[in-house]
Amino acid sequence: MAPSSTLVNKLKVQLKLLRMVQAKDAALAKVQRRAMAQLLEQGKDESAKIRVENIIRLDMNTELLEIIELYCELLTARAGLLEQKECDPGLEEAVKSIIYAAPKIEGVKELSMVRQLLAEKYGKEFTLEAVENRDDKVAKRVADRLKVEPPSKELVEAYLSTIAEAYGIDWPPGTKARRKAEAEAAEEEDDDDDEPSDGQKLKALEGPLSNEELSRATPPRDLGPGSPVSVVPPSPSTDNVRPRIHLPGPPDLKPSKKMVDATKAKEVNGDKKAAGPGGKIPDVDELTKRFAQLKR
Repeated sequence: MAPSSTLVNKLKVQLKLLRMVQAKDAALAKVQRRAMAQLLEQGKDESAKIRVENIIRLDMNTELLEIIELYCELLTARAGLLEQKECDPGLEEAVKSIIYAAPKIEGVKELSMVRQLLAEKYGKEFTLEAVENRDDKVAKRVADRLKVEPPSKELVEAYLSTIAEAYGIDWPPGTKARRKAEAEAAEEEDDDDDEPSDGQKLKALEGPLSNEELSRATPPRDLGPGSPVSVVPPSPSTDNVRPRIHLPGPPDLKPSKKMVDATKAKEVNGDKKAAGPGGKIPDVDELTKRFAQLKR
């Protein structure tokens, strides 16, 4: 059985190697993307569609390294659980994913040493289950990125379109004109919303708000200083080439039942105070009418 201290030290070494390989792959992918952009600019679409598969495969390998890195960090953080004879359920997915993926990962041969230590620790039967993935404990993300099959046509075109957009190339032809027309149409819609009556000012359909309604109104989101928290869009991946962020709208603030009851009680008490102990105080016209009736 491999000592857990030796295993943890090997895992820490693997973390450094995995990060180095990821940085190397990222630099290589940048060079290859520039080459793809040149092919698209020269109109060599068929050659670009074939060569872009290398970029997709490289991206998948980089994403796989990131997942294995997370699993190595998990095992390092939970080193105390590695002392147990049986594999802890909280580590089973990480351990079996490393054993399953280590022989198939390109660029990190040293990961096989970690695999060998894990296999020695948990036994032959456990290792066979991981290699054959009998109980589906290997992470689906790992298994999907290790499949040997060509990328789909949609993924290839999405990659080429993203590369062309990044380098300012009109691919497919007419894309720039279409995007420009869409942007102009969106601007015209915004202008129509701002001036919906051909320059003539519309009359207000609602009366001015009272002070109480104004106090309950929610201020606009762009009022005051901006939020110190910024949202960074996620990095593109083979699962989502063009990630987008969908921010929720402003919350629908409604007064609670307790606040409504307190407001009603306050209004009732205010009416009672205005009425006084004898009811509402009559004005001069009402007194004159009463006096006239008494004379009759």
